Amino acid sequence: MRNVWGRALALGAAAALWSFAAAMAAPEPSAHDYVIKDFRFRSGETLPELRIRYHTLGAPKTDAAGKVTNAVLILHGTGGTGRQFLSPQFADVLFAPGGLLDPAKHYIILPDGIGHGGSSKPSDGLRQKFPRYDYADMIEAQHELVTKGLKVEKLRLLMGTSMGCMHGFMWAEAWPDAARALMPLACLPLEIAGRNRLWRKMAIDAVRADPAFSGGDYSAQPVQGLRTAQSLLMLVGASPLPMQNQLPTRQAVDDWLATELPRRMGPVDANDMIYQLDASRTYDPSTALEKITAPMTWVNSADDFINPPELGIAEREARRLKTTKFVLIPASEKTRGHGTHTWAALWKDELGALLKRSE
Repeated sequence: MRNVWGRALALGAAAALWSFAAAMAAPEPSAHDYVIKDFRFRSGETLPELRIRYHTLGAPKTDAAGKVTNAVLILHGTGGTGRQFLSPQFADVLFAPGGLLDPAKHYIILPDGIGHGGSSKPSDGLRQKFPRYDYADMIEAQHELVTKGLKVEKLRLLMGTSMGCMHGFMWAEAWPDAARALMPLACLPLEIAGRNRLWRKMAIDAVRADPAFSGGDYSAQPVQGLRTAQSLLMLVGASPLPMQNQLPTRQAVDDWLATELPRRMGPVDANDMIYQLDASRTYDPSTALEKITAPMTWVNSADDFINPPELGIAEREARRLKTTKFVLIPASEKTRGHGTHTWAALWKDELGALLKRSE
């Protein structure tokens, strides 16, 4: 009988713990579409309707003048979507009750960039005839969503990871008064060149060189080209120390790759990938960094293959940013290379300090 009661008590405690954890988890977001009529791209091309998919958590709060005061815009990386920020390592740290970005207090906006997720993209039907968008087009659409669609004049916080980090620098230069605080994570404010440009071009060329690509008019995905491109993406996003610990043997590596590569290839469209990687071609905010005046905390990680600290670029450019604190997270078993930007526990204290100094 004691054993039965013991098991019952253990199960009851486990159920209570599960219920508590579920209650503390971040809530589910609401999905919306915002349509921009006759959107003109920098290339001169136009779309009669440009759809921007976005998700929201929480609700807008206004001051006595009716202006929204609690909006937080979070911008995703290349190939991602706004929903990626619902992953436990991000959402359960920041969006949970009592978290720094608790939706009970903040109005969280998670858009899908042009060419990504549920927003307008080549795979919707135009394929290689889709307008050749770049980062400037992407932030222009985001800005219209925020200001005209959601009627937010000034964001409480603009945060971005990887490509979203780069978008954050561009936002801050184009609209210096658009946000009270800025937190770019995992990027450099400089033209994409060197090794960073090299792997992107290699991935694009691999897809285009696959005979099955057929100039973008394929009947089935060009698998061989995508395998090479995705393999490059997996490698540049990895961190040596945690990967060595996770995959300590040859067989462990082979088994992991056999499972992980098909999983990552599953949702990918070749045209979308080419456009996503090519969109960085005009990025270079380095000429106007002095325009950035809002309080900023800029975070990179020491084991980031894409933005390697040994280049010294971040420290050099940070000296031009008078309102910015630059943070380089040391490499450890807890960091995740370029992906450290999504592991909020590693930098949430810096976010808390930024929110405090920008009150």
